Amino acid sequence: MSEARRKLVVGNWKMHGSHAANEQLLEGLRAAGPLPADAAVCVPFPYLAQAAERLARTALQWGSQDCSAHEQGAYTGEVSAAMLADFGCRYAIVGHSERRALHAEGDQLVADKAQAALARGVTPIVCVGETLTQREAGETEAVVKRQLSAVIHTLAHCAGEMVVAYEPVWAIGTGRTATPEQAQAVHALLRAQLRAATPRADQMRLLYGGSVKPDNAASLFAQPDIDGGLIGGASLKAQDFLAICRAAVR
Repeated sequence: MSEARRKLVVGNWKMHGSHAANEQLLEGLRAAGPLPADAAVCVPFPYLAQAAERLARTALQWGSQDCSAHEQGAYTGEVSAAMLADFGCRYAIVGHSERRALHAEGDQLVADKAQAALARGVTPIVCVGETLTQREAGETEAVVKRQLSAVIHTLAHCAGEMVVAYEPVWAIGTGRTATPEQAQAVHALLRAQLRAATPRADQMRLLYGGSVKPDNAASLFAQPDIDGGLIGGASLKAQDFLAICRAAVR
């Protein structure tokens, strides 16, 4: 079943970039030619127009790092899914651990954001993951299942349309990476949870994020339930990001 799932590699630039630096990075990605995986970059809101312009007529997609749960209204500083769709966004990351921790985003808000994105034709990349304290306490399974359950319940029959990204919080930006076996165990757990909720579970793409680099991507992507990656720091260097994309060949 896994052979039918084309790998997906998504760069999360976080709060990095400038017009000039982005131009160089995007040009490096444009020059790469065909890749063995689907690829996208999720850029800061001010640079969506630049990404849309530079990546138009290429196989590369673009997206945002967040999305409002609201359609429109008096929500200063928020960006709606309709606005993202105006820029041709293919993806919107929701529920990243930094949003959950720094902005106190709870499971239901993440689910509402995912629903808002789908309603406008933008695919949500729903992030789940445990902290080091939770892992050491043996709570990994309970945490990620709780986080995903809220989204499944809210999306209902549309649950199969999202992308899920497992990002162990203890491995994000720390240089620590879950072993391929550790990552696969959680991905298999999430796949089983999705199978109970949607007939499309075996076609859904589950990504791993957490210090993915060119030298460890192939071993992670070779796991049967890991269908690509959500890439942080390495996505800011064209050659590193492209090397990770090329590692997606089984």
